[in-house]
Amino acid sequence: MAIGSHRELATLQVANLQNHEVILGMPLLREYNPTIDWNDKRITFKSERCTTGCVKGSPVAYVVPEEKALEENLITRFSNVQTKNCPTAKSGSMANDQSVRVKKLGAEARMPIKGTARAAGRDLYANEGTAVPARGQAIVGTGIAIGLPHNTYGRIAPRSSLAVKQRLTTNACVIDSDYRGEVKVLLVNLGEELYRVEKGDWIAQLIIEKIDNRELQEVTQLDDTERGDQGFGSSNTTMDQRVKCQKAKPKVEINKISARAFGQFYRRGETTGILRWDEIED
Repeated sequence: MAIGSHRELATLQVANLQNHEVILGMPLLREYNPTIDWNDKRITFKSERCTTGCVKGSPVAYVVPEEKALEENLITRFSNVQTKNCPTAKSGSMANDQSVRVKKLGAEARMPIKGTARAAGRDLYANEGTAVPARGQAIVGTGIAIGLPHNTYGRIAPRSSLAVKQRLTTNACVIDSDYRGEVKVLLVNLGEELYRVEKGDWIAQLIIEKIDNRELQEVTQLDDTERGDQGFGSSNTTMDQRVKCQKAKPKVEINKISARAFGQFYRRGETTGILRWDEIED
């Protein structure tokens, strides 16, 4: 498919148009969001998908049998319906793309990698050397930018070995999914000695986590709970109060009665007392 300077390999269902060379549907226009100059009759594609995914060679048209084209069109329509019915789905291909895209900002930058197959985090490496003062902190660049899936964020966690041996941890650890700048690590030195970071050192780990992006609803009143507005340390206080309440319950005393008295209580619908078989009366 070639439209002006835009070229892309695409599967199209062809129809015989009487008065037009091509008709661009709203799904395509929403996805690519081109700039249209109505005076010069020019359309320009500048979206990220166009600049990174367009076919560089000459476009080639392949003939697809009508039955297969109808089947593919049905699958596409069903997918669109499913996407519209999903409350968390967003328009455009980026919302449904669950891949994690990493861009090196320099030739010497290193890709984040997992130490083991089941590791939760991916190793982040310093792209520059710096010194983290004792009881201080320093920002270290990684030389990479990252594109995270929708409804996720990146959490920069400390290395366990650096935390134990060098008392190094991390601060300001959130990477939003719409951030496209360099990923930087804020290293905090809790030790008493200066720590020197060399270029290429493994300094932290990146963990990708899901988040809930539901809209906040303003209300005038919240439901009541046992905890209420009790803040710091209230969990222990609530537990102590619960234990005291349990201890404060009066003891239930059970009186021992004779068989005749028990029979009288039972006929009246009362069941209080324990029968003492050693005191059965005639």
